[in-house]
Amino acid sequence: MEIFIDTANIKEIKEAIALGLIDGVTTNPTLIARENRPAKDLLKEICSLVSGPVSAEVISLDASGMVTEARQLAKIAKNIVIKIPLVKEGLKAVKILSSEGIKTNVTLCFSVSQALLTAKAGADYISPFVGRLDDISEVGMDLIKDIRTIYQNYGFKTKIIVASVRNPLHVVSAALMAADVATIPFAVIEQLIKHPLTDIGIQRFLEDYKKIPQK
Repeated sequence: MEIFIDTANIKEIKEAIALGLIDGVTTNPTLIARENRPAKDLLKEICSLVSGPVSAEVISLDASGMVTEARQLAKIAKNIVIKIPLVKEGLKAVKILSSEGIKTNVTLCFSVSQALLTAKAGADYISPFVGRLDDISEVGMDLIKDIRTIYQNYGFKTKIIVASVRNPLHVVSAALMAADVATIPFAVIEQLIKHPLTDIGIQRFLEDYKKIPQK
């Protein structure tokens, strides 16, 4: 399973790269707004740091506007992937962009039927939001399981990005379900690394080392 970092913060991206964990980056207008920089400049810098896919989202609501935005965003760098909202106009845009060789990541997916149509439209990635489903008392990871089953049934090439990840259990479940990608906030990446028994073990070894006679 590939790991993307879900952020537009350069410091977090650099730290994640230093850990050797990151295969790509996902951004959205909310994440970019937090950085208080022009979106194009920020995306260009992110693409220079990461060789893998970097998702950049359109804000138009009609297919024509989405396609126009996507073509401009795709010029920023060769590894830009266009995030398209999962609406009727979005599916139209995906069909056009896929025919032009522009990669797409269809976002805000909350149902299996949406994921099926996205694959039929030719999207490169689908982003089901598991955490937001959990928030309304649905089991978000059940959606991932069902999408994986349908995609395998018909040989769809669209990759599943587990998005809206809130905790390490989401990540582990994604891997067990053979999701293609999990896009993870930096805070959750740090949670994945830590374990209390590891910390206790390190402390015990250090204490025992002090007991070893020195020359």
